[in-house]
Amino acid sequence: MTASLSYPIPDVPPSGERCRVADGVYWLRFPLPFALDHINLWLLEDNEGWTVVDTGLGVRPSQKIWKGLLADQLDGRPLKRVVVTHYHPDHLGLAGWLEQETGAQVWISRGEWALANTICDSPEVDTIERLRNFLGGHGLSGDDLDKVAGKGNGFRRVVQPLPSSPGFLSAGDAVTINGEGWDVHVGCGHSPEHICLYREKDHLLISGDQVLPTISSNLNVRAAEPDMDPVTDFVDSLKALRDNLPEDTLVLPAHGLPFRGLRARVDALAAHHEEQLERVQAACRERPQSAFDMLPVLFDRKLDVQQLMFAMGESIAHLNCLMQQGRVQREQVDGIWRFRA
Repeated sequence: MTASLSYPIPDVPPSGERCRVADGVYWLRFPLPFALDHINLWLLEDNEGWTVVDTGLGVRPSQKIWKGLLADQLDGRPLKRVVVTHYHPDHLGLAGWLEQETGAQVWISRGEWALANTICDSPEVDTIERLRNFLGGHGLSGDDLDKVAGKGNGFRRVVQPLPSSPGFLSAGDAVTINGEGWDVHVGCGHSPEHICLYREKDHLLISGDQVLPTISSNLNVRAAEPDMDPVTDFVDSLKALRDNLPEDTLVLPAHGLPFRGLRARVDALAAHHEEQLERVQAACRERPQSAFDMLPVLFDRKLDVQQLMFAMGESIAHLNCLMQQGRVQREQVDGIWRFRA
């Protein structure tokens, strides 16, 4: 999936230090306490100050790194603006804290902001019950269900405080940073209205999680929208980027190394998800299957609790996509959704 990509900046910057990747653009790398163990932030010169794209997870180790950056890495210039690509905690987590610490204005899309607030407002007991009913209805049971549902509203714990009054960005907007225009592209599937920023001058795309070089972004079905089809949304959004941006675009992703080969990567991701759909459909021809039954079909590794929650969402997503395409049907048997081709 990655053979046709090139990586012009192979050296990863040390945590808490900036690395120049283009005119006025610097790479920051923060650790994450997950299997996916890092996130890339992008620091942009902005006249007499700075703009940063994404913030890191809302935990004390990330705050400590930021305090060092603010003291030593910004050349005495203030952080003026924070652009959040989407609502996930490793991207949004410290936006409100940075707003309080620096006075920076936070920018995000309306869809991402609305979902972040909805999740934060959900009481713990309601979150647990909703997860139990939704994932239990798709075949997760026993100790696995207890552990996943028992995580509760972990989102709220790593994004507080939320920004007080963010500005909003939409597809087709242009953001002026350091006197230069960055076009706003919006993707769907991984999240509701994921922001990507593109600078035409040097064909530079800050892609967030929408396009990653070595993995596909998680496509999750949420309990509040049980019939959503994030696979179709994601692939259609990727193809729109592919068709609107040049092949020599340098992609600055939220995870992994900066790379060139956008069109090849989009085609590989689209092919990957079609292959996954075909594997799931083939399994559903043998006998009716639940989303839990599909986990070994889609994933060939042992899953921890966090990964199990994401994997269930991904499994439901591919089944929903097949259902929307008319390639499978579903029926509820003993309280569990079963899909058959």
